[in-house]
Amino acid sequence: MSLETTFLNHTFKNPLMNASGVHCMTVAELGELAHSQAGAFITKSCTLEKRAGNPEPRYYDVPLGSINSMGLPNLGFSYYLDYALSYEKLHAEKQPLFFSIAGMSAKENLEMLKLIEASDFQGITELNLSCPNVPGKPQLAYDFEATADLLAQVFQVFTKPLGIKLPPYFDFAHFDQMATILNQYPIAYVNSINSIGNGLYIDPKSDTVVIKPKDGFGGLGGEYVKPTALANVRAFYTRLKPEIKIIGTGGIRNGQDAFEHLLCGASMVQIGTELHKEGVAIFERITQELAMIMDEKGYQTIDEFRGKLRVMS
Repeated sequence: MSLETTFLNHTFKNPLMNASGVHCMTVAELGELAHSQAGAFITKSCTLEKRAGNPEPRYYDVPLGSINSMGLPNLGFSYYLDYALSYEKLHAEKQPLFFSIAGMSAKENLEMLKLIEASDFQGITELNLSCPNVPGKPQLAYDFEATADLLAQVFQVFTKPLGIKLPPYFDFAHFDQMATILNQYPIAYVNSINSIGNGLYIDPKSDTVVIKPKDGFGGLGGEYVKPTALANVRAFYTRLKPEIKIIGTGGIRNGQDAFEHLLCGASMVQIGTELHKEGVAIFERITQELAMIMDEKGYQTIDEFRGKLRVMS
């Protein structure tokens, strides 16, 4: 049996990754991911300049997942690009690094993409259009016209492999609209989903919210979001042209959850909330659980069941 997955002409030992934003802020955390059983890993979504993010407390574990309003804290574009270039130089034989950017404006995104294009970075870039937790900054990917305009500019200046991180959508018409836009461009993959924006969780003992920013409103992750994540993975798998791959993110706590994302059409899967709770040892546990499920079902490779979700006739 093999858990290997081929993605953008690279073969990864398994399809598991961290979700950007979790265990990837510092070089030390990235190093732990590099030495874990994850098949690949991705950097923290960065802005051109260092950001402190929202006031704390801004993350809270809840019974069925998590709520956060981080506000894009990061150590700045140069910090992560320096790490990426150093990683590639020291580990040329290893799998490519995924590098995530999330500019505060279209201009900032284009500036960072131009810097990556001009650099020696040979990995995979992810453009995050779906941060729900920056006060006063709506998610770009909910504005279809603005998204189309940005992508048109992006592919005039950027030629390296590029994926797009998307928020959850809740209407078939929105799946159709976004897929129509994405299918016009040489996008390597879409990553679906980011957290479900602007949830609210109340501490029953104190009758207060559990995070400080935005009066307690924050993005939901974990078990809460898995059905929405699976729906988005499936919706885009069935609408995007075959050369645009899917990374499934949302609610992966065990091997069964990972199996379901792959069954819906994901080529790779990212783990956020549960990685935050459990640490990098989670990758070894979930790969073992996924292998057991595949063995029970008689699958020798992921390609034998990827995308083969059954529907009722």
